[in-house]
Amino acid sequence: MTYTQTRDSSIGRADDHDPQDDVDDVLRLLEPDGTRIADAELDPWIADLSPHELRSLHRDMVLTRRLDAEGVALQRQGQLALWAPCRGQEAVQVGTVHAMAPGDFAFPSYREHGVLLARGAKPEGYVLAWRGEEHSAYDHASINVAPPQIIIGAHSLHATGWAMGAQRDGSTDVAVAYFGDGATSQGDVNEAMVFASSYGAPVVFVCSNNQWAISEPVTVQAKYPIAGRAPGFGIPSLRIDGNDAIACVAAMRWALDRARRGEGPSFIEAVTYRMGPHTTSDDPTRYRDADEVERWAGRDPIARLEAYLRAEGMLDDSGMDEVARAADALAADVRAACIGATTRAPETMFDHVYAEPHAGVERQKAEYMEYLAGFEQEGTR
Repeated sequence: MTYTQTRDSSIGRADDHDPQDDVDDVLRLLEPDGTRIADAELDPWIADLSPHELRSLHRDMVLTRRLDAEGVALQRQGQLALWAPCRGQEAVQVGTVHAMAPGDFAFPSYREHGVLLARGAKPEGYVLAWRGEEHSAYDHASINVAPPQIIIGAHSLHATGWAMGAQRDGSTDVAVAYFGDGATSQGDVNEAMVFASSYGAPVVFVCSNNQWAISEPVTVQAKYPIAGRAPGFGIPSLRIDGNDAIACVAAMRWALDRARRGEGPSFIEAVTYRMGPHTTSDDPTRYRDADEVERWAGRDPIARLEAYLRAEGMLDDSGMDEVARAADALAADVRAACIGATTRAPETMFDHVYAEPHAGVERQKAEYMEYLAGFEQEGTR
């Protein structure tokens, strides 16, 4: 279901249609039970996926879920200030990243833990920012992933700017911006699409439509499929099953190929579900019912891919055990990195604002040190 300027499945629908009916109006290659089905638009893009690549896809999804569970546990134990769970969204994150080339640059929001993992972030890279120890706890230049963006949708402009720069350098590298359904109501995302379309920038916008923007259901802000918005900016889009990892690989390959051939930006709406809370400070039971969560649990992306791999003889109990051990090892490394972190002196926040000494920053640092000293004096009285 490719949306273009002339083809939009929302056109002509009755005004009183139920937006929830749109959940299954998506492209997919795997049914929820793991059965492989054909799709003329997606099949050509994954014809060469090898058993090794499919097992790697499954492995990274399992590791992402284990990492996510550890992040929640660490926050509950007071080791992290906050955590944004991604359970249920592993296929979108890992599937799209597996389609990217090393030179492509990802611009994630705060929930894309699978993007960091699949791009090679180290254990400390997942948690130290959430602990308040670092602004970005990994070297973004070495794994080509920008620092996670907390401001909703702001990084879509960063991705577009990076893509325009790559375009002018004659590079074939592509920028990828990840955001949720709620971000599509932000001006930044719409402005980014204006620039991307106007300049034909090599950027892919990946919208993880997880049905909830904090406590607001997607049906409040989007009466029709979000993918139908992009053609208004002159950007073609795909609306895919975001719990189908293979479909996510295929859609991303389609979008990246367009960008590398100079055909400009693309938009992918991956329909998925946020199984947990918005963040660990949220209580989703206050605004959604258990039946909805149970229905989506039956569409679990990891169970779906695992069922397909087992049915095709590409994964067995021995392989599953190896992945489970790797997941436990990752969780242990992440926990060790978190608990073993050394909190730096507060004044060091001024040390790397500029590459060279700056009088204004030095003055602010001196004022801050004087402020801190005031508390020490009070404590001695």
